[in-house]
Amino acid sequence: MTADPSGALWWPDRALLAVADLHLEKGSAFARRGALLPPYDTAATLRRLAEVIARLNPRIVVCLGDSFHDTDGPNRLDYGDAAALAELMQGRMWVWIAGNHDTEIPAGLGGSVSEEYRLDAVTFRHEALLMTRDGEVSGHFHPKAAVRFRGRRLSGRCFVCDARRLVLPAFGAYAGGLDVHDPAIAGLFPWGFTAWLIGPNKVYAFPGERLKG
Repeated sequence: MTADPSGALWWPDRALLAVADLHLEKGSAFARRGALLPPYDTAATLRRLAEVIARLNPRIVVCLGDSFHDTDGPNRLDYGDAAALAELMQGRMWVWIAGNHDTEIPAGLGGSVSEEYRLDAVTFRHEALLMTRDGEVSGHFHPKAAVRFRGRRLSGRCFVCDARRLVLPAFGAYAGGLDVHDPAIAGLFPWGFTAWLIGPNKVYAFPGERLKG
């Protein structure tokens, strides 16, 4: 599998693309509570996803939960964003994995909805299980990291993995992040991990001990 600089995971042998934590309609959810954010997060996230899909042409797309910021998010999609999403889904298998923010995905949105998705020896789910079999791919934690590299500080979203599991960065425009040294993430990797830090144009691999806490 390949850690794509977009923040998506690409499995070329299965033509499978996985993305985590799109948090579509987060801006409109905040607006409902009086916290006004620019209402362009869904369009920006879908545009980035469209670029990856156009470049890689996946046969299967797996969204690893929290694809919408809340269960009413699909109902708040405006016409243009709904049409853009429908176009991305057309002609390919699309799997929505339920997250803690979007426990229900309406059937009318298209695709299939599941608690997890298994292909070959790989299990895709929203949140990593503390005790799990090898081959787990998940999201939920929005990992980020920082490191001194070639005389400058590099920081941002990252993939986190060891020989057993992989946690994807959040793909959404307004998703935020949690440092990889936070116990919620580090506790999943008691024997150490590698962080694949997303730079401007490529992904850099660093052992966990190299990263700033």
